[in-house]
Amino acid sequence: MEPNGASEAVVPPPQKPETELTTENNTISSNPTLSKNAQKKLAKQQRWEAKKIEKKAAAKEQKKKELERKRKEWDESLANMSEEERTKLIESRISLRKERMEKTLEEKQCRKERLVKAKEHGQNVVVDLEFSHLMISSEIRSLVQQIMYCYAANGRCESPAHLWLTGCEGEMDDQLKKIPGFDKWIIEKEDKSYIEVLQDRKDDMVYLTADSETVLEELDLKKIYIIGGLVDRNRNKGITLEKAQKQGIQTAKLPIGNFLTMSSSQVLTVNQVLEIILKFLETRDWKTSFFAVIPQRKRTQADSEGNADNTVEEEKECEQNDDLMACKNQCVEEEEIEQKDDLMASKKQCVEEIPSNC
Repeated sequence: MEPNGASEAVVPPPQKPETELTTENNTISSNPTLSKNAQKKLAKQQRWEAKKIEKKAAAKEQKKKELERKRKEWDESLANMSEEERTKLIESRISLRKERMEKTLEEKQCRKERLVKAKEHGQNVVVDLEFSHLMISSEIRSLVQQIMYCYAANGRCESPAHLWLTGCEGEMDDQLKKIPGFDKWIIEKEDKSYIEVLQDRKDDMVYLTADSETVLEELDLKKIYIIGGLVDRNRNKGITLEKAQKQGIQTAKLPIGNFLTMSSSQVLTVNQVLEIILKFLETRDWKTSFFAVIPQRKRTQADSEGNADNTVEEEKECEQNDDLMACKNQCVEEEEIEQKDDLMASKKQCVEEIPSNC
């Protein structure tokens, strides 16, 4: 009721469209093609990604505090030294950083040479990126992260594969180009389909899909193995097998079931499949490759316990791969960025502390 006695019509608050789902911190536009279960999984994924962002920010703040603490300790140690001791310590530190940078640059050059050589003699592996129209933006970003892991893992390998990215179009192409240094990657990047790019080698193509009835027993350097680049939370089951069959391409699945039992499905991420291939090329042993790459959380308890007698090296490799999967901010160019930061910090520190000796 207004002060003058006139009444005003009560307007009900606008209703949220039925096509929206509200979570704790996010409003998610639901896709008509998604089931309720898929929508719940999507909401859970978005909450998980939000938490990852918070953790990343907290880790960044912690790193900043740790740097400040180290700088304070450094300043205090210098304050208690004579001028001669200070000069020797700083020169020693600069020399150590220089050696470390030279070693890193040498390793980078060796990695580059290995990747170039792989173009002629490496195992051809294609990541099929023609499914971007079936994914939402967050899923495309997740796939881009997996591709970053692929390139990083391949670069560390002593005998890397010859990697191809085909079907790089639309949002997928835009997201890939946002990766620092992507244009310098030693990798084949094609906007066309692998069928068009490698049309004269169609008979050599083998599409790797968990739905295939054929078990891959051995890798053949003459073959071209294709990995489906798809993150869809199991909405499009069997789509890679169907695509390969329509194109008349051979299919095969990794022999996971011969060596371990998965706690869920046998569907792996793109980078996990590639890392298994790389490990097998190194060891020629599927069991070693699976246990070195597939995280323990994806195996049944029996398999995890039954592998307790693995070597320390295999367990360490498994932990390293788990860390790689958990590290969302890893990028192939991080080493170069850190080197530049260290160099700039060293120069700045040197100028501030003993300008006459720099």
